[in-house]
Amino acid sequence: MNNKINLLQSVLFLIVNRIIKLLKCKHLIERNSCMYQEPSFKKNIVDWFDKNQRDMPWRETTNPYYIWLSEVMLQQTQVNTVVDYYHKFITRFPSIKSLSDANEDDVLKYWEGLGYYSRVRNFHTAIKEVNHKHGGEVPTDPEIFKKLKGVGPYTLAAVMSIAFNHPLATVDGNVFRVWSRLNNDFRDTKLQTTRKAYETELKPYVQDNSGTFNQAMMELGALICTPKSPLCLFCPVQDHCEAFHNRTTQELPVKTKNIKKRTLNQKVFLIRNDEGKYLLEKRKDKLLNGMWQFPMREASVADNKITKDIGIKIETIKTPIFELRHQFTHMTWNIKVYSVPNSINLSNRLLPDNYTWFDLDDREQYTFPVSMDKIYQFIVG
Repeated sequence: MNNKINLLQSVLFLIVNRIIKLLKCKHLIERNSCMYQEPSFKKNIVDWFDKNQRDMPWRETTNPYYIWLSEVMLQQTQVNTVVDYYHKFITRFPSIKSLSDANEDDVLKYWEGLGYYSRVRNFHTAIKEVNHKHGGEVPTDPEIFKKLKGVGPYTLAAVMSIAFNHPLATVDGNVFRVWSRLNNDFRDTKLQTTRKAYETELKPYVQDNSGTFNQAMMELGALICTPKSPLCLFCPVQDHCEAFHNRTTQELPVKTKNIKKRTLNQKVFLIRNDEGKYLLEKRKDKLLNGMWQFPMREASVADNKITKDIGIKIETIKTPIFELRHQFTHMTWNIKVYSVPNSINLSNRLLPDNYTWFDLDDREQYTFPVSMDKIYQFIVG
């Protein structure tokens, strides 16, 4: 009898605790779970961040232009890669005016190798607007800032909270991971409805000290609550984490798979003149727009297309001299590089306006996508 009473008491205790926990979460929108010991969560994660945050140059400044730049660079790019680019960029363009006045080719050159070039084009456009319409000062009003080119929900929240302490929650991949695990939340993080729900649920935590809290969440996701093999034993908010206690950490976050990437087979032509210079073309496509490449066409129509575009019949050797694969977010290029054995001697005046002859020693004057830089490196040995 005593065993049955003890068992009943234990069950009742668990039920009561669960009800209390759910009542504590009444300010959040309806979902399957709510983290444990919520009142102490923010203090614990912020205290951990204050003691363990990584040294990053953009964390040593209050300049909103630099903070904004860092957030743009960090999208889709790892911190270790960004640091050197960040230093070089702010050395060359130390102010909003200096970047606003720069031409696009110069700006692209200082972004070369970071990829996702639409980021810097949008940033450059936005900076010009800030310089000309906002007195060269980053708008402090979120409603104005979000109208600038390239400013989406994440950039808006990150810059406005870190630079100006506005109560906006950042939701990126790290935050999706941390928040879904804390709450054992199985909603699909690919859906905009989930993003908006997370922004709402996190709002109570960013009413003060928002920039620090947002950075703490992202830092925890980057260092501890990692996609694979999270370091749960070292987690400062382990006691709050439902997924840890339910052993579902590896199942979260839920994210539906992307549609399979499209693959394009590309043929590159290495065309030289009698001076040993190589023919380059500036891309007009939306993808990698304005960057230089050795002439490249889709393989199935490449020979006819390049002959038509240049106005001279182009014939390559039969076997490619170099092959590579380049991955984009939405597609893959399988590239085969072919040498053209006969010199082509067209003056710049007779070439289409987006073509030029390129001396291998003048590499620093041209902005190449990663794939073309690899071909260049192959040529120079």
